[in-house]
Amino acid sequence: MKSFKVADFKAPLQEVDEATPQPSGTQVLIKVKAAGVCHSDLHIWEGGYDLGHGRKPLSLKDRGINLPLTMGHETVGEVLAFGPDVKPTDQGDLKLGDVGLVYPWIGCGKCATCLGGEENMCLTPRSLGVYCDGGYADHMLVPHPRYLLNLRGLDPATTAPYACSGVTTYSALKKVEQHFDTPIVMFGAGGLGLMALSLLKAMGGKGAIMVDIDAKKREAAEKSGALATVDPKAPDALEQLAKKAGGPIRAVIDLVGNAATTQLGFDCLTKGGKLVIVGLFGGGATWALPLIPIKAVTIQGSYVGNLRETQELLDLVRAKKVPPIPVTTVPLARANDALLQLQQGAVVGRTVLTP
Repeated sequence: MKSFKVADFKAPLQEVDEATPQPSGTQVLIKVKAAGVCHSDLHIWEGGYDLGHGRKPLSLKDRGINLPLTMGHETVGEVLAFGPDVKPTDQGDLKLGDVGLVYPWIGCGKCATCLGGEENMCLTPRSLGVYCDGGYADHMLVPHPRYLLNLRGLDPATTAPYACSGVTTYSALKKVEQHFDTPIVMFGAGGLGLMALSLLKAMGGKGAIMVDIDAKKREAAEKSGALATVDPKAPDALEQLAKKAGGPIRAVIDLVGNAATTQLGFDCLTKGGKLVIVGLFGGGATWALPLIPIKAVTIQGSYVGNLRETQELLDLVRAKKVPPIPVTTVPLARANDALLQLQQGAVVGRTVLTP
């Protein structure tokens, strides 16, 4: 089995050849068909997050991420073998040869949070590609068949990003669903933003105003159906947002998550509005605290999505024939190049590794 591992933070990924593992217990062995390269992979590779305000950076090593690690949490693979403890009832509609999307946001499986269907919120996570080996490989072990969602004919390369950017934006959009009759302001027109645009339309939303500093990404958003776009560095960005919204802005989804985007997002909201922060770029918040109660604004974080939402998302994609975001496929052997291109902001849509 060939894989590309983080051996040291910020160092080039290490190519490793080893024996292909055999599934034990309830595990499922898959042959990887596609593995998305996500911005979160950059944070893992870099080893932490900037918390701003002079705080010590959040160390992923201190949070239990051990090296070497095979990243990759947006993975699609073909079922090759089931572990000896997998029962027919565990398999559901999966059989040998089927192709499935891996749900990676796995928890301990025992706590009240996990038993309530919110494994992505577990305090002792076992997320694939984050805490356990993921899809930057030609084979991968999945802990249980329930974490493999049958594609039923969907394309592996364009479906892989639904495991993260897809379910992340779907879950965030559900948090502002009550405001779908008004334009939603979204910060970040990269892979997440373009995904959110297509899903918003499929979910019946009026549309979105996309905010991004990159002219090429704004152009991509316009081609993907954005109501309007705004350059946040423009001196009149706030006035542009108000004008292009054509009325009070009630919902903002920040897919970037830095001091500048959260400030502009907060400022453009009307009274009673909602700011949902998804992005993990880093930094510290700059809001004037009295304005939070004065504007009665809700500020909510949104972290990926649960297994149920991921299945809902795939069903929505099939039913509404949601167009995929732009995807560039590259060989697994170019995993390092793909990371560097993403770090340089040179990726429109999503890069997907294909072993």
